[in-house]
Amino acid sequence: MKVKRSFAALAASGLVLALAACGSSGGSGSGSGGFGKCKVTGKKNSISIKPVTAGTLTVETTLPAQGWWNGTTPGSIKSGYEYCMAADLAHRAGLKSVTVKNVSFDQLVAGRTNTYDIALAEISITAERAKVVDFSIPYFDSNIGVLVRKNSGVTEDNIKSKTCAAYTGTTSVPFIQDKLKCHVRIYPNSQTLYQGLLSGQVDADFLDTAIVLAEAKATGKLDVVGQYKTGEKYGAIYPKGSAKKAFNQGIQTMLKDGTTDQLSKDYLGPAFGGDPSSVPVWTIK
Repeated sequence: MKVKRSFAALAASGLVLALAACGSSGGSGSGSGGFGKCKVTGKKNSISIKPVTAGTLTVETTLPAQGWWNGTTPGSIKSGYEYCMAADLAHRAGLKSVTVKNVSFDQLVAGRTNTYDIALAEISITAERAKVVDFSIPYFDSNIGVLVRKNSGVTEDNIKSKTCAAYTGTTSVPFIQDKLKCHVRIYPNSQTLYQGLLSGQVDADFLDTAIVLAEAKATGKLDVVGQYKTGEKYGAIYPKGSAKKAFNQGIQTMLKDGTTDQLSKDYLGPAFGGDPSSVPVWTIK
């Protein structure tokens, strides 16, 4: 991967919760050039796309996702790794703005929505999802982290005897069901997932390491005690048969010219509560 996950170079790293908030949509911030606070770097008109709405790049995501999308509603987003990634793609396509639409994660990865140009929502690339949506080239690597209450006593050796939780639509669900095979509970979204852990309904939540690091930082009541290497990579989603070649060209250029590395330094490092590379790697026993 060219997006360097060696966040030891950053002060911190990761993602933040992706709350499945269905049906909300709207335009993003309109700072200089229509791209909020983003400093676009690419060459204008270097890629060619036909947007679903003239003059703007329509992007779907799942909010909130601090660090990736800084704000809680589509209209409040003005910065963040994926937002500014979209802004740079829009600039390279000669468009004047980015329009953000908030949809549920499950709806997005199931291909139940198609009135957008590109979706960026920390989405792991899988063969099953690729049957209903088109993926971009990868732009980020991710493992599955283990989030527990502080001083819970959950360890690599006893995790199979514990109640493990994930939320629907994520790759953590088949991991805990089919590979780890602990006592499984599935929640509808990340909000209920975290509430279940905090209230003691479950012993451990499973989600991308960087996401759970940020949640631990936000609550002050949780710890990330381990992670499992899964080889997962994040990619953008396109509606089936859309202009993925041009977007892939733009993403590839951003990986090569240092744009994505700079976005990591600007937005991910400050938002996250720890370096994923420092979290102990667990094996299934």
